[in-house]
Parts: sequence; structure tokens; C-alpha cells
Amino acid sequence: MDRLLLVGADLVAISLLTFAVYFPRHHRRDLVAAFLGVNVGVLAVAMVLGSTSVGIGMGMGLFGVLSIIRLRSYEIAQHEIAYYFSALALGLLTGLSESLDLLHTGLMVLVVATLYAGDHPRLFPRHRQRELRLDSAYTDEEALRSHLEVLLGGRVLNLSVKGIDLVNDTTLVEVRYVVPNAPRAAVAKPREGNPRTDDSPRGRGVRA
Repeated sequence: MDRLLLVGADLVAISLLTFAVYFPRHHRRDLVAAFLGVNVGVLAVAMVLGSTSVGIGMGMGLFGVLSIIRLRSYEIAQHEIAYYFSALALGLLTGLSESLDLLHTGLMVLVVATLYAGDHPRLFPRHRQRELRLDSAYTDEEALRSHLEVLLGGRVLNLSVKGIDLVNDTTLVEVRYVVPNAPRAAVAKPREGNPRTDDSPRGRGVRA
């Protein structure tokens, strides 16, 4: 009966993490299957290993092996890595537990709540990160910074030049910047004026 409660708690936790937190924000269907499959797979294996004397050690080894295989097989974003490890952690928490006590329940809630808060769209909503290929070769960082601020319509916080091609006259740069708060009136104004005169990246032809 305790094992059934653990399985049920794990399914509730991974469902909340995947369908209530991750998918409504990022809409990647392939990772939904990955999170669910990894979680349930780790849960099943961890429950079997948990019945032996080497269960915990084997479980942590399984955690590491699965992480290496998954992260080396396909490149995913940093926030998706966090969701992936959380799915693994939930499976291990329930799979290696003997009963659904207050500690394990609290840890599961903590994992889901941490991802909910840490990946919330209202957390630093004005901060952006882009990788751009510019049609000019910039060797002066200040000139590059000024051009990016005009192009993106925001204040550049950090930039990293990935490559400068003097032959083709291009610059590959990764930039982190903060956009200003858009006035509420500006949302309805494009119907009366030119929709390309705003300072947002979309108004300047920059693709998000």
C-alpha cells in the first residue's frame, strides 16, 4: 500500500511539473515525453534497486548514467536541463523511499515549487538573451555595444563576441540586455500610427 502511495505521489508531482509548469510556458512536446519517460523509468528501477542493500548507491549511479546519456545525445536549453534533473530527482525520491512520509512529500513539493518559481515569466521579465549575426565586422566593443542597444531597443548588460569574419564582414555575438517598460498606451497606438516606430525588437525587425 505504501508503494502504491509513492507511485501515485510521483505521478501527481511529475504531472504538475510537466503539464502545469513546463508545457504551458515552453510548448515543447518532445520533452514532455522525455520528462514522463525518464521519471517513470527511474521510479520503476529505483523501486527494484531499493529492495537490495546496494539500492541507494546503484540509484545514484543510475542518476549519473542517465544524465550523461541524455545530455550528450541532444543539446537542450539550461532551463530544460533543470526540468530534466527535477524529473530524475522526483523518480529517485519516490523510488528509493519506503513510505510516503512528511519529509519525502515536502521534498517533492519543494522540487516542483522551485521550478515553478525559478522559471516563472514574471521573474526578471525585462531581461533578454540573444545570439545575433550582424552584417558588419565590429572590432571596437564600444561601437558594437552602441549598435546593439539601438538595434535591440534596450540597455546591454553583457556581450560576448563569438566570432568576427573580416572576409564576409560579419560578427557573431551573444548579448544579454534589459528592455525598458513599454507604456500601456503604446499597445493600442500602432493602429493609429506606423507600427514600425516602436523601440521593441519586433519593431526593429529583430526576430525573437
